[in-house]
Amino acid sequence: MKLLEFEAKKIFSGYGIPVPKAACIRRPGEIPSVLPEIGGAVVLKAQVDVGGRGKSGGILIADAGTAEETARELFARTIKGVPVEEILVEERLPIEREYYLSISVDRSSKQPIILFADAGGVDIETAARERPDAVRKATVTPLLREVPPFLLRELVGGAPRGIGQIINRLYRVFLEKDALLAEINPLVTTPSGLYAADAKLIIDDNALARQGISVNRDLTEREQEAEKYGFSYVELDGTIGVIGNGAGLTMSTLDLIEFYSGKAANFLDVGGGADQERVMHAVRLVASMPSVKVIVVNLLGGITRCDDVARGIVDAGVPQQVFVRLAGTNEEEGKRLLAGHGYTMFESMDLAVRAAVEVSQ
Repeated sequence: MKLLEFEAKKIFSGYGIPVPKAACIRRPGEIPSVLPEIGGAVVLKAQVDVGGRGKSGGILIADAGTAEETARELFARTIKGVPVEEILVEERLPIEREYYLSISVDRSSKQPIILFADAGGVDIETAARERPDAVRKATVTPLLREVPPFLLRELVGGAPRGIGQIINRLYRVFLEKDALLAEINPLVTTPSGLYAADAKLIIDDNALARQGISVNRDLTEREQEAEKYGFSYVELDGTIGVIGNGAGLTMSTLDLIEFYSGKAANFLDVGGGADQERVMHAVRLVASMPSVKVIVVNLLGGITRCDDVARGIVDAGVPQQVFVRLAGTNEEEGKRLLAGHGYTMFESMDLAVRAAVEVSQ
């Protein structure tokens, strides 16, 4: 789950990483009450979960006389389709130099990887692409609670030595907050020292409970519903709903839809041993997607009973056509139940998918 900038900075500050003086507001009228603590020269930052908000008008400069009106203007905007509901009012730093610092997971070594560059800011991706040698990298075993001094020296190079201390503190955040990404871009030098001018923190979804987070804000309402029932569920952008049991079978169904030039609307794996109620919830969940024109249910009955699957489909009572391929335990009973309620059944996954693609187009 991605934290907003003000949430990430609060955590960073708790680990001794310097951050600018700031306050988060929900309405323009709060500006006069926060400026005395922050100062007159401020930056207003829309707290929206999108990348590139600065280039999209989500970061504005103001002073004491214009801050309230600027906040009103920013609250009226949408940044890449996301409405602005919170603004971070932050002191404007006298920046001398910008750096880039991040810690993420290196999938190949299965260890934290630290990236540091002497140039930070909004164009770091371009700089890294054009000059790969500008980004210094180091992997660290998570068994270590601190980054070894020799690695810090290699990472920091000729940059201010105080950055090494910030790298170690960010590394502690990364480990202790179960992060997938901890990033400061830019990390800036000012006449009064180093500051995290921006902050990004992404928490592993599997560790949210351990971190005291009860709701994953990154999930849509349907994804939250799927999580409640324990479905493996991913929303896509097509028109054919897909329900299977087992990741391999469900992925094969998606692949076959693509092969026949169709577009899947989702991936939903109900898991093994799905009962009548579980199947009913799965079908209703997929049918609730506005884009879904037809649903393919492709299940193999082992510990899952085909007659239970059939009852679940019937109980769902969705308006879309449901094309069903069932095979395995109590297969004939399941087919009989579905036939009695007018559902279309197919002897193979190939036939079911081809029919669904035809209807969707």
